[in-house]
Amino acid sequence: MKSILRLIICLMLLWFTKANCQSEMVLIKGGTYTPLYGRDSLQVTISDFQMDVYPVTNEAFLEFIKKNPKWQRSKIKKIFADANYLINWKSDIELNKNQSLKAPITNISWFVANDYCECQGKRLPTIDEWEYVAMANKTLADARTLESYNKYILGWYEKPKTFNNNIGSTFKNYWGVYDLHGLVWEWTSDFNSVLVSGESRKDVDNDSNLFCGSAAIGATDLMNYAAFMRYAIRGSVKAKYGLKNLGFRCVKDIIE
Repeated sequence: MKSILRLIICLMLLWFTKANCQSEMVLIKGGTYTPLYGRDSLQVTISDFQMDVYPVTNEAFLEFIKKNPKWQRSKIKKIFADANYLINWKSDIELNKNQSLKAPITNISWFVANDYCECQGKRLPTIDEWEYVAMANKTLADARTLESYNKYILGWYEKPKTFNNNIGSTFKNYWGVYDLHGLVWEWTSDFNSVLVSGESRKDVDNDSNLFCGSAAIGATDLMNYAAFMRYAIRGSVKAKYGLKNLGFRCVKDIIE
């Protein structure tokens, strides 16, 4: 009887560890930084917060919509999602065979991503929080002045066909966060609060045009060009859009 009980406990611990590994969070120590739109005249102060180590996966999102059927593909209201919403899924609660459960969830609207985070007791990061963490490479909190780092980011922007790769397939940055660059773009809570001129969704033929980095050739300031690409994308989408390259992760405030 004791051996059976031990086995049950071990299985429960294994399940708990597996269920929580992809929702693991790390502390982001706040500070100040100058965003693209601020240039030399504006610094933004970031308070301490926690961020998910990984983007939300297909597996985690599948469990979410099983518990929240209003967000299933056949049930979601059109005001909250366009025709691309979960378009690569086989059914409401089944992925296609070529999709990895450990890959980031994409083709998700802002409304659903926002609700997912709220249901976890979290929220979507602000643009400034996301950019602040994304400045880091493996060893530096702010690696934006390194030409090699910016070339790496821009190289991914040219060919972002990585949305079906598993989470954790890119580097672990200074804060302990994976996949901010090199896997998928990510929703932020205030994604359209800073407008940057660029093509609107209606003017492009497909998702890939939104993520083309070929204009980086000849850029004189790689740091600002990489940031400009992200702000341009944010200004090109609406909250109901679903894109094959666009996922999300959550953050959490530090309650003192």
